[in-house]
Amino acid sequence: MVAAAGASQQGLASKHMAGRAEGVSQNLTGVWSGRYFYPRELPPVSFVATLIETATSLTGMTHEPAATSTARYASLQGQREGNAVSFTKTYDKAELKAHPIHYSGIINGDATEIKGTWRIPGYWSGNFLMIRSPGKVAAVTRKVAERV
Repeated sequence: MVAAAGASQQGLASKHMAGRAEGVSQNLTGVWSGRYFYPRELPPVSFVATLIETATSLTGMTHEPAATSTARYASLQGQREGNAVSFTKTYDKAELKAHPIHYSGIINGDATEIKGTWRIPGYWSGNFLMIRSPGKVAAVTRKVAERV
């Protein structure tokens, strides 16, 4: 029985290390450029997101253009499990807080792209894409390390 438990733990460790080799365990902290797409013929919206990953927790902020003001700002709160992320975006303006937006996506192998879907339950849904360049990962990681 002990040997079986040991073999099971080795199998889990191998799977965990395989994920690291593929890059899916790389920290997501950094600045991301993104775009979300509406259904029908509405134009896509570009945004910039700053993500901070701590263990499995994911937090951050976004800003994007707005039709009536210079920009819309929102906070992000979510989690990561392996190569899957999910987070909720809540806009700072009171009239927009009533409709939090739920995002669910998959991280690519080198952790430079997150692709998935967004939805406002009962209203809208669509696709999104977030991209960061590998060079920005190291720069942002250094800044975070210096602050701590």
